[in-house]
Amino acid sequence: MDKEGSTNSQVTPLTISPKSSKRSFFKLDLWSIAGIIILITYLIFLVYPVGNVLKQAVYSEETGFTLDNFSQFFSMSYYSGTLANSFKVSTTATFTALVFGILLAYLFNMFQFKGKKFLRILIIIASMSAPFIGAYSWILLLGRQGLITTMLSNIFGVQTPDIYGFNGIVLVFTLQLFPLIFLYVDGAFKNIDQSLLEAAEGMGVTGINRFLKVILPLLMPTILAGALLVFMRAFSDFGTPMLIGEGYRTFPVLIYSEFVSEVGGDATFASALSIIAIVIALIIFFLQQMVALKYSFSMNSLNPIQIRTIRGFKKVIVYIVSYGIVLTAILPQLYLIYTSFQNTSGMVFQPGYSLDSYREAFSRMGTSILNTLRIPFFAIILTVIFAIFISYLVVRRRSIVSTTIDTLSMIPYIVPGIVLGIAFLTSFNTGVAGTGILTITGTMTILVVSFAVRRLPYTIRSSVASLHQISPAIEEAAESLGSSKLNTFFKITVPMMMPGIVAGAILSWITMISELSTSILLYNVNTRTVTVAIYTEVVRGNYGIAAALSTILMVFTVVSLLIFMKVTGRDEVSL
Repeated sequence: MDKEGSTNSQVTPLTISPKSSKRSFFKLDLWSIAGIIILITYLIFLVYPVGNVLKQAVYSEETGFTLDNFSQFFSMSYYSGTLANSFKVSTTATFTALVFGILLAYLFNMFQFKGKKFLRILIIIASMSAPFIGAYSWILLLGRQGLITTMLSNIFGVQTPDIYGFNGIVLVFTLQLFPLIFLYVDGAFKNIDQSLLEAAEGMGVTGINRFLKVILPLLMPTILAGALLVFMRAFSDFGTPMLIGEGYRTFPVLIYSEFVSEVGGDATFASALSIIAIVIALIIFFLQQMVALKYSFSMNSLNPIQIRTIRGFKKVIVYIVSYGIVLTAILPQLYLIYTSFQNTSGMVFQPGYSLDSYREAFSRMGTSILNTLRIPFFAIILTVIFAIFISYLVVRRRSIVSTTIDTLSMIPYIVPGIVLGIAFLTSFNTGVAGTGILTITGTMTILVVSFAVRRLPYTIRSSVASLHQISPAIEEAAESLGSSKLNTFFKITVPMMMPGIVAGAILSWITMISELSTSILLYNVNTRTVTVAIYTEVVRGNYGIAAALSTILMVFTVVSLLIFMKVTGRDEVSL
């Protein structure tokens, strides 16, 4: 009877002698080999690059071990102030995103009103676009010469608040990231039992008190998970503060600027900044895990929440809040679509409409559009293959190797993309340890690998959740009928995991096609993606081409979501 690594709690545990256990540990089978290969891959493409950044930060060929780079950072208020700016922006954006996301999820799950499905699709579209595209859009709307700014000034004589700096960054992050909170909390609401709410009402706890004392505590584990994701997205984002910050420098922008400075970048100092960013990300992650553990519990909804019909003033408020928040979030993208058909001359939109911006985009940026499809395509193949094996190792074959792999797989989830970009660029420029082996800097391979490493956690988590719902007894029954372990895995287990695999893969795909932080450092003229092209065109002032490319990227996102809904048979997305 071969039950090595099984996590089936229904199987009576066997007492194994130390000698027998030792033989089992060193026995090589398919899963042991797969675990070793995956671990080696992580060591090469994650541990080695991050370790190399650490080495550059603390080691100099002239002086040996040194902390001069860290001393320089903490001794100058300019640098520490930049870090404080990032915390201020990220904390504020996380709070506002929580308020909007939780409020919207509450309204969607507690009250009946028309257009919910339509609003859900808009929310998902708003969440999946690159944040810096939202920044560019709000500049067109609320910038000094923006549409809304000019209209309010000419008609009402009203001066809108300055969109640049702290206010603009927080606005963009809030409207970009609150949908993630909504998707998390919306899924959690479906696990709340109606009987709990009825019991609260029976004890006189209603209205806002019921929300604060009953519903909010039940949602707390999910809220903490969503808050971590939002905070890390805001903390690590590079494009938004770069475009709309106007001197309000954040930490990712500082790292990028120090690494690619026009007067000669300081790679060692940028590496030190990267290590600080990694340490901060790990601290925040572990703090979130500790707090989440305190609120950890499970819920099973046998009696789902009953959605109430509302009338009168309350109905008006629900419609205004729901449609107001969602339409404000989607407004920048709608305006981008509109401007993509306008005649433009650089930064100036001229009267009349045409397809000139699209013609220009396809003629000059054709390879960028192709790269945006083929690079994530190869990356998603790697992601799916690794996610299938990693999820099975983590759930069914627990061991030191699988636990290590599971831990390593979460590192890209919290480490800023700009940091991994620097790690890959410096580590594979001359090959591993300067040997010339894996000299992939400047090739499409480095982008494929970096995309796969960064977005693999999404597919792994989704695949693990799917596998947890499959009883090991099904696999045991197949084996008892003569099916080999390999045949059982590929013909029974994997097909049953497929909805979770596909869901995670498409979410990974969507984040890949909108990736900027990593690709901005790793691309060259032959591997430039649409997001890099959009950023470049915005900086150059070619707003028409940038709008056309943004619209094309939006189409890719919408098509991906439609495929997701078709394959999974769901008309909504929750995390």
